[in-house]
Amino acid sequence: MQVWGVEIGELEYRYSDSDEELGIWDADIFYGNDDLKFLWISAGEYAIEEQAYEGLENQLLSQVPISEFFDARAGVRFDTPEGPDRTYAVLGVVGLAPQWIEVEANLYLSDESNASAGLEAEYELLLTNYWILAATVEATLAFDEDQEIGVGQGLVSTETGLRLSYDLIDRSFSPYIGVVHERVYGDTADLAQAEGGGTEDWFAVVGARISF
Repeated sequence: MQVWGVEIGELEYRYSDSDEELGIWDADIFYGNDDLKFLWISAGEYAIEEQAYEGLENQLLSQVPISEFFDARAGVRFDTPEGPDRTYAVLGVVGLAPQWIEVEANLYLSDESNASAGLEAEYELLLTNYWILAATVEATLAFDEDQEIGVGQGLVSTETGLRLSYDLIDRSFSPYIGVVHERVYGDTADLAQAEGGGTEDWFAVVGARISF
């Protein structure tokens, strides 16, 4: 039996300690069954004051189970960062690790032959039947330098977040508030500072998770 659905994991407004305002989304549309799924994943950051995208990413992936708790993914990713566009081949895994931690790990190879990796983890603490505290961490690692898009070799960036949500409609609509910390490192930080940018930000966030 084929099924489809839409999951918007993040749809939020962010306000930083440097007065930056961002609109953020991270969503996917899926179609298929337990043996094979196809996904379109869209994520982006929109700078409200500048009225410009700081990043825009789309992925077209297929997903198959490889164990009781993990699926493998493969496909392509299209990025519109600050600078030239990039296209990547994607290979990764997603699933549930011990202690009920949701994890996703991906390897990327760009059309410029630059390799990188991304890791995401999320843990949800059920405070009541409706209140949920979610802790998230994301990290990006570059095996090659790509100065045209402001990426240095090594650990590129981390993003950690803490969000408190309330389930209004059986987890299909959950508004939340929270805090997010972003930081860039090493050669990437040097490239950012050379362009007049910062290397670290704290954000207050308000948003919602939606699924149907």
